[in-house]
Amino acid sequence: MNSTKISQLQILQQNLQNTLLQKQQIQNSIVEFESALSELKVTDKAYKIIGNIMVASSKDNLSKDINEKKDIAVIRLNNFVKQEERLKKNIEELQKEVVDKFKKNE
Repeated sequence: MNSTKISQLQILQQNLQNTLLQKQQIQNSIVEFESALSELKVTDKAYKIIGNIMVASSKDNLSKDINEKKDIAVIRLNNFVKQEERLKKNIEELQKEVVDKFKKNE
């Protein structure tokens, strides 16, 4: 019983680590999007990379594309935050359960 709970706890902790890593990557993407948007405001010409080539693009279209990607990233970030909260809650409950079992067996 206890080994099963401990295994579940370890899996939850690994899931939390993965979630935190993905959350950090999304946060980094959002920062990059915001940086690109602020650069677009002060530049005259804009370019978009498509595959291995760089193509001239209108600032408005590029801005729209970046904003759409940023909006999607924000939604994903919110999902990761919710997932993180759920995992932390589950970990907390399982830790309490395991500790209580150990105290009971002593």
